[in-house]
Amino acid sequence: MKRYKRRNKNIINQMNVVPYIDVMLVLLIIFMVTAPMFVPGVINLPSVGKATKVTTSPIQINIDKNERYTITQNNKTTDANGFNDVIIRVKSMTNGEETPVVISADKEIKYNDVINVVDKLYASGIKKVALVVKERNG
Repeated sequence: MKRYKRRNKNIINQMNVVPYIDVMLVLLIIFMVTAPMFVPGVINLPSVGKATKVTTSPIQINIDKNERYTITQNNKTTDANGFNDVIIRVKSMTNGEETPVVISADKEIKYNDVINVVDKLYASGIKKVALVVKERNG
């Protein structure tokens, strides 16, 4: 009787990563080709060529870069003790009249903070609210 010798087969304990590398290279090429097609949106804010002049004396709310509020009316400036104090004082200054309110905010202030002031003024019944801008030269 013949005896068959068993061959000693070495078991490979490694994972075959070649297919994964191929898939990753294909994905890399796809992303490299499609990435330039997606350009992030550019926000073009409106520029002011000529600002309109206010005929009546408005109440001016000033917000500086440290988020301190001051209120100016008829060249008299008073400090406010915060956001809610500004709304209360401006509401008492208007006395139900159609007095315009303008907001002058430093350019470093978050847009959301300025919109919160506008929103609260509208909610309190003040309908004439505007933002102060610089007139561009040229």
